[in-house]
Amino acid sequence: MTERIVLAYSGGLDTSVAIGWIGEATGAEVIAVAVDVGQGGESLETIRQRALGCGAVEAYVADASDEFANEYAMPTLKANALYQGHYPLVSAISRPVIVKHLVKAAREFGATTVAHGCTGKGNDQVRFEVGIQTLGPDLKCIAPVRDLALTRDKAIAFAEEKGLPIETTKKNPYSIDQNVWGRAVETGYLEDIWNAPTKDIYDYTATPEFPPAPDEVTISFQAGIPVAIDGVKVTPLQAIKELNRRAGAQGVGRIDVVEDRLVGIKSREIYEAPGAMALITAHKHLEDITIEREQARFKATVGQRWAELVYDGQWFSPLKRSLDAFIEDTQKYVSGDIRMVLHGGQAIVNGRRSDTSLYDFDLATYDTGDTFDQSMARGFIELWGMSAKVASGRDIRVEGK
Repeated sequence: MTERIVLAYSGGLDTSVAIGWIGEATGAEVIAVAVDVGQGGESLETIRQRALGCGAVEAYVADASDEFANEYAMPTLKANALYQGHYPLVSAISRPVIVKHLVKAAREFGATTVAHGCTGKGNDQVRFEVGIQTLGPDLKCIAPVRDLALTRDKAIAFAEEKGLPIETTKKNPYSIDQNVWGRAVETGYLEDIWNAPTKDIYDYTATPEFPPAPDEVTISFQAGIPVAIDGVKVTPLQAIKELNRRAGAQGVGRIDVVEDRLVGIKSREIYEAPGAMALITAHKHLEDITIEREQARFKATVGQRWAELVYDGQWFSPLKRSLDAFIEDTQKYVSGDIRMVLHGGQAIVNGRRSDTSLYDFDLATYDTGDTFDQSMARGFIELWGMSAKVASGRDIRVEGK
């Protein structure tokens, strides 16, 4: 039986050429796998037909938009996950769901190898291959660009020679990856980190310099998940899409950052994530009134480590699974409403309410009705500062000799 290789297929030039390139280099049949994670653009059927037209013996396509929103974006939201304090893991959280479908297709079609279109200097090669070897330890991995010397020039020449049904015009200067959680742009003149991004880079967000009138929105959460916007029930996917539209119109969610790649390279990235950043902002503010202080402090540490693990391709790791359990436990009472104003590139919270809030008006107020016993403060301060006071006395005694 002829060997079969499953290829992560985007429908673009490189992966379309990779179908025939892999076949000629290995003698194997290629099964193209396209997964919709809310990236928009062409229909899955159009992509499927293109894959077959480029020589794939089978084409597996999956609409995973709801799956991605529910099982990957929502855990990211619950963790308030921002890699290095900036990046909402746009690409990083899409790779595990794609890996899941690649392994599923490999089982369904009897493939022994999985291929992807990543280079040897990026993060995604790690995310794909670590995920594949975790879910399918018996499967092998290849990367045509990295392992089979498939360069852009060779891809264009191959496509023209074979008459493939794919556009082969001049290269877009940017490398772009997008899904419903956000959009990532890199390479080209952005590699000079002094260069400011130009307007043509952006697609999910309007320029914040000349915004429309302020847009006030109320987001309702249940156990950490958005369930309604302005009183209208929504699914997670619908919540992300609606806030992509409304926050994006106000220029919210533009991120320009130099981040540390897993392979040790610093890389300049431009991100657009209007829905993600608006939701994370709202979720954080709701946690401020519903999560106990020490639990919240520790959760911030857990969320940072969670983001690092996911960025580094460890979505399926035991530690990530354990951190998931802790984060999920913290979300038990994260229910209520957050009101925010979207305007001029900012999402500013101006109202909070929750039936499970830890905010006690009678304890917090300085006016009549204050129930806080201020007489307790003096003794508390004495005890709180005791260890530092004793240490300071020691220092003065020893150093004064």
